[in-house]
Amino acid sequence: MKKTPANFAPQSLYTVKQPEWSSHAVIYQVNTRQFSTSGDFKGVIAGLSHLKALGVDIVWLMPIHPIGNKHRKGELGSPYAVKDYFAINPEFGNEDDLKALVEEAHKLSLKVIIDWVPNHSAWDNPLVESNPHWYAKDYKGDFRPSPWWDWSDIIEFDYRQAGLREYMIEALGYWVENFDIDGYRCDVAGYVPNDFWCQAKEALEQIKPVFMLAEWENRDLHEKAFNMTYAWSWNETMHDLAYGRCHLDRLRKYYSWNERSWPHNAYRMTFVSNHDKNAWDGTQHEQFGDALEAAIVLSVIGEGMPLIHNGQEAGESKRLAFFERDPIEWQAHPIGDLYRALITLKKSKRVLGNGEFGARMIQVPNTAMDKIFSFVRHNGQEKVFVIINFSSERVDVSFNEPLFEGHFFDWQGNDEVVFDNTSVRAILPWQYEIWVG
Repeated sequence: MKKTPANFAPQSLYTVKQPEWSSHAVIYQVNTRQFSTSGDFKGVIAGLSHLKALGVDIVWLMPIHPIGNKHRKGELGSPYAVKDYFAINPEFGNEDDLKALVEEAHKLSLKVIIDWVPNHSAWDNPLVESNPHWYAKDYKGDFRPSPWWDWSDIIEFDYRQAGLREYMIEALGYWVENFDIDGYRCDVAGYVPNDFWCQAKEALEQIKPVFMLAEWENRDLHEKAFNMTYAWSWNETMHDLAYGRCHLDRLRKYYSWNERSWPHNAYRMTFVSNHDKNAWDGTQHEQFGDALEAAIVLSVIGEGMPLIHNGQEAGESKRLAFFERDPIEWQAHPIGDLYRALITLKKSKRVLGNGEFGARMIQVPNTAMDKIFSFVRHNGQEKVFVIINFSSERVDVSFNEPLFEGHFFDWQGNDEVVFDNTSVRAILPWQYEIWVG
């Protein structure tokens, strides 16, 4: 039977619709324990106006639940060892305090998502006694932590159990329905079957629209469940570039993969730091050295939604203790000024929007492709031309193809220039230029 062309029309598997409010959104991670001197929800409430002024749209709270005692790490334990999915860690306050936090955030037009730990629980979670069959077992038949990791303070669930799925979806709905949170950041989301996430998203959307962030890097998670996934490979590439461990073409390969293999409406979270990177790999300065500002610029102005880890804007002067109290040392800092300025620019230009709300990055070939990364994001009315030197050498560079040509203003309003095929820029080590046309 001969098929008509209609039979071959493209069909998208990706049904998640991004909300309008997220078009130029920026996400901020809050470690409640370390965010303020009080280390509680009230301390976060006091800092919400600061986050709003920084340009933040989504406040991500690390896990808010009670922490297990059995096999606890450190004095206070890891927030990712959940003892009760329906309760609040008394270290942070009570239910009224959390409701006040969400209410105050909403007054400031901020969304609040909370960290969800679906893959495993603390050893002394009551589910261990009431539903032991919901947990994975090792070859001896014993409860097991996640294999190959040193996560000795937790044990894994078994998502082949329908009762576990029902329980988890009920728990997820509880916080949306009773506290009006706006979604979840889902820990090691790829360790949980994708069909569960589809079930969970469908159930949550019956309560209210939710924003879902997966700590994982897989495009299939965007089909029905997640708005955003981690751009781990972007961060790893940037880190290796900073220390001369890879060629600049590896970054180009990331953006090629991003454009050709991922749906355009899928948000990928670009980040310089987060709680894992800070605790185990070092501060933003340790991780990126002289390349730090260049990395921040690309995380905000390139494709992807930028994440700010709490304390980055204050210089992130230390590795925050993961299992103890270790409040952030707040101070005015040039990194904070840089983030504010970049976010202001991002929000002022349609082409710098997230996903389908913005324009694709288009490479501008140059005469120093081993050191200079250059691209344009443009539409019929706006053009942003970015030049970044990812090397420790000064580079005199010119550009090919006409896309970069035109009349531009420096992004901070300090200069203006007309670019043509004779233009040469002297770019200092790790320096960046952003031109707006």
